Amino acid sequence: MVEQESFAFSAGAAAPASGSARRKAGKSGTKKPAGRKKVPAKKKAPKKRAPAKARGGSGGGGGGGGRGRADASDLAKKQRDISVSEFFAKNRHLLGFDNPSKALLTTVKEGVDNSLDACEEAGILPEIRVEIAQLDENRFRIAIEDNGPGIVKAQVPKIFGRLLYGSKFHRLRQSRGQQGIGISAAGMYGLLTTGKPVVITTRTGPRKEAHHFELVIDTQKNEPRVKVDRTVEWKREHGTRVEIELEGNYRGGQHSVDNYIRQISLANPHAQITYQPPKAEAYGAEHEFPRVTEDLPPETDEIKPHPYGVELGVLMQMFRDTRSRNVRGSLVADFSRVSGRIADEICKRAKVAPTRRPKEATREEAEALHKAIAATKIMSPPTDCIAPIGEELIEKALRAEVTADFYASVTRRPTVYRGNPFLIEVGLAYGGDLGAEDSITLYRYANRVPLQYQQGACAVTKAVTSTDWKSYQMQQPRGALPVGPMLLMVHIASVWVPFTSESKEAIAHYPEIIKEIRLGLQECGRRVATHIRKQRRAADEAKKRAYITQYIPQVAVGLQEILGFDDKERDRVVKSLTDVLERSRKM
Repeated sequence: MVEQESFAFSAGAAAPASGSARRKAGKSGTKKPAGRKKVPAKKKAPKKRAPAKARGGSGGGGGGGGRGRADASDLAKKQRDISVSEFFAKNRHLLGFDNPSKALLTTVKEGVDNSLDACEEAGILPEIRVEIAQLDENRFRIAIEDNGPGIVKAQVPKIFGRLLYGSKFHRLRQSRGQQGIGISAAGMYGLLTTGKPVVITTRTGPRKEAHHFELVIDTQKNEPRVKVDRTVEWKREHGTRVEIELEGNYRGGQHSVDNYIRQISLANPHAQITYQPPKAEAYGAEHEFPRVTEDLPPETDEIKPHPYGVELGVLMQMFRDTRSRNVRGSLVADFSRVSGRIADEICKRAKVAPTRRPKEATREEAEALHKAIAATKIMSPPTDCIAPIGEELIEKALRAEVTADFYASVTRRPTVYRGNPFLIEVGLAYGGDLGAEDSITLYRYANRVPLQYQQGACAVTKAVTSTDWKSYQMQQPRGALPVGPMLLMVHIASVWVPFTSESKEAIAHYPEIIKEIRLGLQECGRRVATHIRKQRRAADEAKKRAYITQYIPQVAVGLQEILGFDDKERDRVVKSLTDVLERSRKM
């Protein structure tokens, strides 16, 4: 009887209190044995499932106090679009805003990158000013001002108030920015941590009005919300100034803003940078990094994708979007280095008619064409889309920044990874004021931008540590950077740098890239090894000369005492012995 009462509770019914109550519940008035009692009709109702919210806990029982499970219709009601701004607001670490000190550096970096790109595209020698003002213990205002071409009024809200909006993502041409995320993400971080809008002042020409904007980002819609839009008086004839207030932490050391500014000036010798730290330091209230050349980097051209770097799905999409009427025309018009003869050869290998309409091509035909492209010999893509720093300027910048005994620089010939052209440059400074007891200083650059974090995960570090520096007269622990008084800078210039994450802090380990870096390092290593051997020979000569200077006069005095000649003869003996030993030393 107790078990029967428990079942009634679990089914959601009241427990019978007495035998008379049971008799009332039955259809007849006769009392039946408890063991043979039939379950009332209402007990069989669970065969027809109740709505999810009416059911009990995970098992459907339990007194109805638990949370009900959702069905398909409930799940469908919860589905909605995720804004890219909303996503990165919750995953800010992906963009380099995972701690206050890194957020401060990332904001400066994104602003300076945009200024340099804008100036170079407009053919203007960059003059950039970076200001950091400390407002509270962990609150700062960052301002980046340039003399670039300015920004058209209608574009200002979109550039600074929308993520994944820009002009560089869809083009194959060297530039510092790639994704259209950086500066708008910095503004979003400032809004999240301080609630303050991004402040922009821009002017496109001396006869144009300067526009002042204050805006925020609607993260749910990834759209800008303009709070202030007015014209102002501004001393610059053209340029842009961006101000972002944020929570941060200012510190020195390897990952400091000071070190970043020093590195960016090293890779951009054509730029003049003025840096105002939050506190006056030994260098003064402002740090000046003057340009060392009046020549802008060579202008780069946009190129079309190379067939070797296109995957099957991308090829199918290009066929759907092409304006060409046939496959042959699409291959020639939409790809670089594909001539009519090459296109005919690809179609012949794939057994696809050159006159086939691209939009009607089946998946099997596209796959056959994709395999035929890989089997066809096609010239490497053009390299006028990348602009190296150059050996002369690298060495000149190193001499201006580092006091050393020896300098070397190498610019490798352009090569390709996944159809994307890239070029490796290596600069080296050895000796002088550089520390001799610690590991070397390694500067990593991608399209003239210093990479500050994730050094161990970078292809540059992999190439440096896998190079045998002992053969170049340097000490090197196993699997680590070499030890010695050396500064090493490695620069990759490419139309699309393969970063390991959206924060652009490390380069992916492509074998082609690591190989080229290692070849550049080996060339510089041979030069520095020659210098080190010369230094050692000079040290040996100096040591021998010291012996000559120290002991020959004593020998001459001894001979004078034994043979009894005068001081003039003694001096002649000293000169004679010195000449003999000098000749033997040179031999």
